[in-house]
Amino acid sequence: MKIEIKKIQKHQVAFILEKGSYEKIPKTLDEIVGWLMTKNVEIQMPIYGLYYNNPIDVSENQLQWEMGAAFVGDLEEEGRIKIKTVPDHLVVSTIFKGPFNEASSVYGALLEFAASNGYKIAGPVLESYLNNPDEVPESELLTEVQFPVVIK
Repeated sequence: MKIEIKKIQKHQVAFILEKGSYEKIPKTLDEIVGWLMTKNVEIQMPIYGLYYNNPIDVSENQLQWEMGAAFVGDLEEEGRIKIKTVPDHLVVSTIFKGPFNEASSVYGALLEFAASNGYKIAGPVLESYLNNPDEVPESELLTEVQFPVVIK
């Protein structure tokens, strides 16, 4: 597994903040991507999930997460869909190959790599979904896993 520190460039995202079961992820992704497709903007793939807490630490109904996608253009928030600008930042990153629900298996290696290379985790984990489960077998799914970091 290749782990690296890389810089993420400033970008805009449209997202939906959710609370509760991860079973709502597919419907939430469909909602955000469907909305973006109706707008006159360029969608920047991949779509992402940002996970604010851990199912080991909280009950399913207390899980907090967001699903979204970057875009180029001008949009205003609408209903559940929010817009934010993500500033330039550093991340510790790797690519996981396999079922989306197993991507968390690399979290420990990323945390260890960051700590042993003089970085401190500075926020929640982000998973970018690099290919589509409707187009490739589950064993071929690719997820880029990132934790934002700062130098200690």
